[in-house]
Amino acid sequence: MTDPRARHQELVQDIEAHRHAYYELAAPTVSDAEYDALERELREIEALHPELATPESPTQTVGGAVASGFASVKHRERMMSLDNAFSIEDIEAWLGRVEKEAGPQTVVCEPKIDGLSISLTYENGTLMRGVTRGDGTTGEDVTANVLTITGLPRALAGDHVPALVEVRGEVFLPVAAFEELNARLLEDGKAPYANPRNTAAGSLRQKDPAVTATRPLAVTTYALGALEWGDTTPHPSIGTQHGIYEVLASWGLPVTAHARVVTGVDEVDAYLRDLEERRHALVHEIDGAVLKVDDRGVQGALGSTSRAPRWAIAYKFPPEEVHTTLEDIRVDVGRTGRVTPYGVMTPVLVAGSTVTYATLHNAHEVARKGVLIGDTVVLRKAGDVIPEIVGPVVAARTGEEREWTMPTDCPSCGTPLVEQKEGDKDLRCPNAEGCPAQIVDRIAFIGSRGALDVEVLGEKAAAALVESGVLPNEAGLFDLTEEDLRRVPLFTYEVDEKLTKKQQEAGVEGRKAGDVSANGLKLLENLAGARTQPLWRVVVSLSIRHVGPTASRALATAFGSMDAIRAASEEELAAVDGVGPVIAESVLQWFTVPWHVDIVDRWAAAGVRMEDERDESVERTLEGLTVVATGSLEGFTRDSVKEAIISRGGKAASSVSKKTHYVVVGENAGSKAAKAEELGVPTLDEAAFVRLLEGGPAALG
Repeated sequence: MTDPRARHQELVQDIEAHRHAYYELAAPTVSDAEYDALERELREIEALHPELATPESPTQTVGGAVASGFASVKHRERMMSLDNAFSIEDIEAWLGRVEKEAGPQTVVCEPKIDGLSISLTYENGTLMRGVTRGDGTTGEDVTANVLTITGLPRALAGDHVPALVEVRGEVFLPVAAFEELNARLLEDGKAPYANPRNTAAGSLRQKDPAVTATRPLAVTTYALGALEWGDTTPHPSIGTQHGIYEVLASWGLPVTAHARVVTGVDEVDAYLRDLEERRHALVHEIDGAVLKVDDRGVQGALGSTSRAPRWAIAYKFPPEEVHTTLEDIRVDVGRTGRVTPYGVMTPVLVAGSTVTYATLHNAHEVARKGVLIGDTVVLRKAGDVIPEIVGPVVAARTGEEREWTMPTDCPSCGTPLVEQKEGDKDLRCPNAEGCPAQIVDRIAFIGSRGALDVEVLGEKAAAALVESGVLPNEAGLFDLTEEDLRRVPLFTYEVDEKLTKKQQEAGVEGRKAGDVSANGLKLLENLAGARTQPLWRVVVSLSIRHVGPTASRALATAFGSMDAIRAASEEELAAVDGVGPVIAESVLQWFTVPWHVDIVDRWAAAGVRMEDERDESVERTLEGLTVVATGSLEGFTRDSVKEAIISRGGKAASSVSKKTHYVVVGENAGSKAAKAEELGVPTLDEAAFVRLLEGGPAALG
């Protein structure tokens, strides 16, 4: 749209509609990221055309109107919004503006809780009123509902209680409580809630406080509005922002434990990185951080715009939750035969990457989520986690959406789908030996980094080998020759290579159509190297159900050879630490299938390593110890760390618990280091870890 006025009007209408859905209905129709993008575009238009920035523009106003059914209450002091930053450069620019006005300043950083803003008025220490933010000037009186919140004191404590104070905070539903609430709803056959924020907002706006009381809401306080000390001596910490948290805590109000005072953009950046890594370990959902100038005198001098203070800014994390269109639902047949529905969506950027596909797990999950083909859906991707369709945006439905039905036959081989055991939610194709999709997936898995790490053997190569008939299944993988690859178009040259006269004179040999390509030769070279991989990787590559890297390492360490694993009884297998009865039964059953045994035998005949050489010189210094490694270490890869621990008799765990003996902390360590500190588990740097490997706990002194 080339007319800026027309586009401005369209944006205003859209933003006001989205605000109504978000603030008043607690049922947003777009994601936070989409809303932020609309607001940014509106600001850009108004920056170029200042005459459009009227006082009624969404860029100059706060929140939404007061919903019907609640009494409206005017705040004694306005509840403002915050301007947003989306990059460290935005933060640096904001700090630059602050320093230009007031000189270098220390800054308080705190998590930006994804909840509902609340103003709590205490008179002579008694909680008199709870009011939502509303439009910043007037909010909804939800006092009766606020009084049901556990942990919120009805009376302030301490020696410095003012005659009147407006306490600003955020009402939220803890993540664990949200999950428990949804679990109860599912047990009762009811639809689950979409996310904690909307559930908290809807709970606080219940007409019946008894309903609100059934929702385990919580609150965190972080600021003051109107304040009248009366005859009370002011609190000595009132002059700084970090002191405000001390004041609030002294009154018995809940405050965050994650606020930090920092100086300069580098320290701000470090805080933001750390908080983003730990965000899912907090009790509540957050969508960023809030930065505030610490000196309250400077805050007053900097002042505010019509809607936001100049002394504070909200930093938004890259979106983990966005809206997109569910264009189709298809199914994928995996290497174990499990048939998994997945959503095909209009491509959308989320958490730093473009997402087109997202798992829907099984038919029961599709029904539980209530998604229809054509729906606008909420898509979530937390960090590097596989994208997940959270649910539909029901308010965005047009009536053209349609239901999806789970197929009854395997889409790859036509075999009727079955439950592995009665009552299973997953359906599987039982034709493991002949189903092309399963064979391709198993062969591609063999090439993955977690298995034999064959660089050229990806899904495309696996499909080409199977479809050409060269590789009916994985048994013949290590028997492949150049002659075999000449029958696979993917691994041959399509046309003759034309040589120059100089090349001919130099004796250069040309490539003819049908010759094995460089990629084909590399595949054979990779397979030759894969033959020497350790036993645990070979076990992983067999795609035995339930047997992942941890169980494979445990089996390889305990038995030392494939023959010993095959010969072990179910009791012997189950007794191995990290295996247990379920995996033991799965291993035992796998080796009863003739074509499974044929794979192992043909691999062994082709020279694949089936026995680990025990290094008797390696002492079992970690016998009985559980060790977790986090972050990057200079002298170890992720796999070699685990192998170093296991070869010395230790257990290489992936998560920290009270049973963990040591946590090895490398560069860019994540939440596991924080968990160790919380549980009091000893942490080691790389040098101390090496000493532990060499001499056991005694070497640490």
